[in-house]
Amino acid sequence: MAKAESESAGTDNESRLSEAEIAVHWKEEKVYYPNPRFVGQANLTDPTVKDRFAEKNFPECFREYADLLTWDKYWTTTLDTSKAPFWKWFVGGKLNVSYNCVDRQLEKNRNKAALIFVSEDEAEPPVAVTYQDLYIRVNEMAALLRDFCGLKTGDRVTIHMPMVAELPITMLACARLGVIHSVVYGGFSGEACGSRIADSGSRILITIDGYYRSGKVIDHKANADIAVRKAQEDGTKVEKVLVWKRFRDKSASATPMVEGRDFMVNDVLKQFAGKLVDPVSMPAEAPLFLMYTSGSTGKPKGCQHSTGGYLAYVTGTSKYIQDIHPTDVYWCMADIGWITGHSYIVYGPLALAATSVIYEGVPTYPDAGRVWRIAERLGVNIFHTSPTAIRMLRKLGPDEPKKYHYRFKSMTTVGEPIEPEAWKWYYEIVGQGQAVITDTWWQTENGGFLCSTKPAMDPMKPGSAGPPMLGIYPIIYDEKAKEIPAGAGKAGNICIRNPWPGIFQTIWGDPDRYVATYYSKYNTNKNSTDWHDWPYFAGDGATWAADGYIRILGRVDDVINVAGHRLGTKEIESACLTVPEVAEAAVVPIVDPERGRVPEVYIALKPGVKATPAEVSAKVTLAIETVIGKIARPRVVRVVPDMPKTRSGKIMRRVLAAISNQMDYGDITTLANPEVVEQIRVQVQGAGPVVKKTAPEDIKAFGADV
Repeated sequence: MAKAESESAGTDNESRLSEAEIAVHWKEEKVYYPNPRFVGQANLTDPTVKDRFAEKNFPECFREYADLLTWDKYWTTTLDTSKAPFWKWFVGGKLNVSYNCVDRQLEKNRNKAALIFVSEDEAEPPVAVTYQDLYIRVNEMAALLRDFCGLKTGDRVTIHMPMVAELPITMLACARLGVIHSVVYGGFSGEACGSRIADSGSRILITIDGYYRSGKVIDHKANADIAVRKAQEDGTKVEKVLVWKRFRDKSASATPMVEGRDFMVNDVLKQFAGKLVDPVSMPAEAPLFLMYTSGSTGKPKGCQHSTGGYLAYVTGTSKYIQDIHPTDVYWCMADIGWITGHSYIVYGPLALAATSVIYEGVPTYPDAGRVWRIAERLGVNIFHTSPTAIRMLRKLGPDEPKKYHYRFKSMTTVGEPIEPEAWKWYYEIVGQGQAVITDTWWQTENGGFLCSTKPAMDPMKPGSAGPPMLGIYPIIYDEKAKEIPAGAGKAGNICIRNPWPGIFQTIWGDPDRYVATYYSKYNTNKNSTDWHDWPYFAGDGATWAADGYIRILGRVDDVINVAGHRLGTKEIESACLTVPEVAEAAVVPIVDPERGRVPEVYIALKPGVKATPAEVSAKVTLAIETVIGKIARPRVVRVVPDMPKTRSGKIMRRVLAAISNQMDYGDITTLANPEVVEQIRVQVQGAGPVVKKTAPEDIKAFGADV
């Protein structure tokens, strides 16, 4: 550690560590072992599984996951690499995702709960949707989409909905028809939804009139009008807007319906009562859904996920890592609008005939005990949430879990690295020292977990995600493609050397960007069809301990991980530039005790602007909320005299990030305007002595490539 630290102290370009070789400063934590009670009931306890999924057995090892599914036609080729890196899994096979998640569960689990919807309003009792109910409702919605909307296999539908049971019902109805769904996180603005509608070419938008959030009913229908207008501006006409009703006996929206375009789903469904729709048998490599994730170049990326490979991977990881049994009540507290919700609220748990909880609202409303009351009432025994939520619950109610009677056998954390202190509270207080913790690492593009402990087989180490997943073969490279071995005490760019069934297929409509973003950096032969030549570049910094455990440090590109949600700085900066007074904008991440990282905005004004800094700051904040959503709201907007720039005109975001986080901003002699750095530092930190705090590695690395 000391050697890496001293190497990073230099000021010239040769001695400074590259963006990949981030110095590491933490101590290794002691390990915790799984409870024998958990081990005795676990799905995965066979030690030979490590050999079965060893590289010598790749890719055929993943037959074990695929064999958990019901296939209409068995595949002929497990992995087709002929158009590398556009991987195709289980080629020749055919199946239907809706059938696998719903129909096939009826024989043994017809009358058990598939979904339990919990309203934010505690006066509303939870609503259980049995597998039989789900079967009927999915069929009726599929009939509506096919016969009322005219949708067919391969069409795209955009769904902009909050956490209600009707969301997975709609997704499964799309899957039944082979219609590609694109779910937009409910907290995103109408404009953000509209841009995604246009990119995917959706002609149908499905939404809801309103929903509860922090004790208030949010008028969500208002976003639909904005989304349709934005999509039209971007060249896509929305033909129909389908609006689910949140309440049975009243409207949750004051926004009027547009005649001939808007239709209340609950009313139209009456035409399709009891209607059954045969599930369309889809090729394994057919697209199932698009999931848009922010990118560092501004335009969100439509990650295209497959049917067979994706479902096989989330089913296998749900069974063996989440340890889901059909008898479990499982609660993933993520949002279905993100990939975690797709994989581990909807598709994985339902494919295993589990009961999946869907909670509508804020976990701390009306108080910090709400989560634990829900767990107690529903008998939740598997809990899945983010470090952000853990930190928030710990801050607002550190002893609240002790007041309620529940017992978790397994707990998962996802979305960002979790600090050892938060991990220990999660283990000792929430899990009562009895539940296993699976600290998982993966991304929107990955479909499912890439690193985690095998819960009944591996010890847990706070702060470390754990070893690679079965069938996943990582490597950590420096910037010159030199491997950084386990135990080296250095961090680098974590890559996955091999494809896996859950990996996304491409970026919708932009295959060149797919290759350039994820595969070009370490590709050794662009004409090769050998997967060994195409390591997947994750864009995250990591280090590999001598014991084989991987610690994820965060993003190495210009994407800010806010509460587990990836927001592109360029996308936020683009929103800032919609304000007429703004000439330049730069966005950097700030350490936040609850959300992990939050954006902070620097802006430079156009000459002659008469508005006050406070007025412009308010406009910038509003613009960000309008274009992206409140999740991207900056902690502060700073109006500065100029941006620190290189001689080629690039804004040095690493300098701004260092100032905001009270770090040493390093060598600035190469800047075209080094004098502005001290002006900004005084503005942010005050006129006192320079503060040089030790900051997290991802903040240190931010903006290193510019």
